[in-house]
Amino acid sequence: MQVWRINVGNRTLVREDIPPSWEYLGGRGLIARILLDEVPPECDPLGPLNKLIFTPGLLVGHMLSSCDRLSIGGKSPLTGTVKESNAGGTTGLQMALLGIRALIIEGLPVDKSFVVLVVTPDGIRFDSAEGLLRQGVYASAAILRQRYLDPPALSVIGPAGEVGMLSAGILNLDQDQNPSRINGRGGLGALMGAKKIKAIVWQAEQADKPPIMDPEAFHEAQRVYTQTLIAQPQTAVYRDYGTAGMLAMSNGFDGLPTRGFSQGQFEEAERISGETLRDTLLQRGGISIPTHACMPGCVIRCSNRMGDENGNLLVSPLEY
Repeated sequence: MQVWRINVGNRTLVREDIPPSWEYLGGRGLIARILLDEVPPECDPLGPLNKLIFTPGLLVGHMLSSCDRLSIGGKSPLTGTVKESNAGGTTGLQMALLGIRALIIEGLPVDKSFVVLVVTPDGIRFDSAEGLLRQGVYASAAILRQRYLDPPALSVIGPAGEVGMLSAGILNLDQDQNPSRINGRGGLGALMGAKKIKAIVWQAEQADKPPIMDPEAFHEAQRVYTQTLIAQPQTAVYRDYGTAGMLAMSNGFDGLPTRGFSQGQFEEAERISGETLRDTLLQRGGISIPTHACMPGCVIRCSNRMGDENGNLLVSPLEY
């Protein structure tokens, strides 16, 4: 595993060994360490000193349920503080297969034209983003999938990220190739837009999984972990009703964030509850399903797909 540093100013890639102080870190822990080590706390979040950091967790690449996830971080354009956002999808897996513990995007481009950053085992290249600007993420993903022959993973921003809106997110493909897994909150899409990157195409192709010190012990622990997850009653709640299965309970505890967190109960909570959502999805049928894995290998499957009355996909997922 390596650290890949990309400077968008001179369009260079430097591959580095993982420093000893980073060796046992991944995901949000590694993002926090990198920000402390390398990003001045007083810097402009959209300026040249901030860094956009992509990093998978330590267990990504081994199909351990709920663990093949991606963290993206930087100094938040929205809050000015440390930001890490976690998402499912296929990007984290592709990073692990590429042997990348952290991809750190630095600097600001001299050329203000947006680009598509392509990451492969051989390195990187900067392609033109022509035809993608002002396109939403679903439209952009459709163009990119055709242009790059259905790449296994994409990270894309929409118009909000392009123009620097401080709450913009970064969208990743789910296992059905929909750009629905979002690194949201904190404005990391604006930071990616400031680097003039419209999308990242991840292409590990055929690659080995990250090494495991004791494969036999790992697989035994994986078996016990998976069986324990499946046997847990809460797993069944999430499987059947999605994350919205917690909505009614949270509302009853006066802990349902309502009207900008100014209240803890919502008088129409039943209309957006997990039970109502499940009934609606089953009634519509077709593309609509109440149980869906946001990434390969997850046994909880707490996501969903929402279609309209004609069977066309509206969004995946729909959650509170």
